[in-house]
Amino acid sequence: MIDAVVFDLDGVLIDSEPVWEQVRRGLVAERGGHWAPDAQRRLMGMSTQEWARYLSQDLGAGLPPGQVAALVIERMAARYREHIPFLPGAVEAVRRLAARWPLGLASSAPAVLIETVLDAAGLSSYFRVTMSTEQVPHGKPAPDIYLAVAARLGVSPAEGAAVEDSSNGLRSAAAAGLHVIAIPHAEYPPDPDALALASLVLPTLADLTPEAVAALALRCWPRRSSSTPSTCSCSSCGSSGATTSRRR
Repeated sequence: MIDAVVFDLDGVLIDSEPVWEQVRRGLVAERGGHWAPDAQRRLMGMSTQEWARYLSQDLGAGLPPGQVAALVIERMAARYREHIPFLPGAVEAVRRLAARWPLGLASSAPAVLIETVLDAAGLSSYFRVTMSTEQVPHGKPAPDIYLAVAARLGVSPAEGAAVEDSSNGLRSAAAAGLHVIAIPHAEYPPDPDALALASLVLPTLADLTPEAVAALALRCWPRRSSSTPSTCSCSSCGSSGATTSRRR
């Protein structure tokens, strides 16, 4: 049984990854640093402390991490005041699933930006728990954020479903033990090994229906983590831990 659904924010509900890249890349360029070809992919899922340190030390922004974080967040907030790039069907998907399950939000965005986005869309009341990776020891791909949100929701991770798009997000949710639903971003697709951790891959938020989510608990899905082989843990197939083939 699925007892709760946990959403990511960036790349799932809002098309913010291009905005993050523009803002961070702009700051690095201003400070005479070098934007690495894989920088954006590496940054996706990092906590504020982690990405600020990465920009400061690895990409040569030349400012203390705390100052880097403050500048980036200030510029992101300014961009959001102009326009929040909600993905098609985002508001409807949240309302649709909230009618059936308690919802959580497990985001790498700073808490102030999470609040800005949810308030702008009138979605704050739909989420029982919202957390930023600023509030846990390690950002994605570590499982900390999903374990913390599941605990606050009062559900076992094994009875929760996570909706993610990025490699680090998929790895984080899988490592925490949730059923993972992937809705890949076309411009920033997840690595194949990360996508393989998903029990269900959907093309759009319009396909994220209560029926699709509920079916995760009824079918014999592989339960995967990045360090263990795919095994079945459902009660319906009678195999109790037997290795299974992946189903979509």
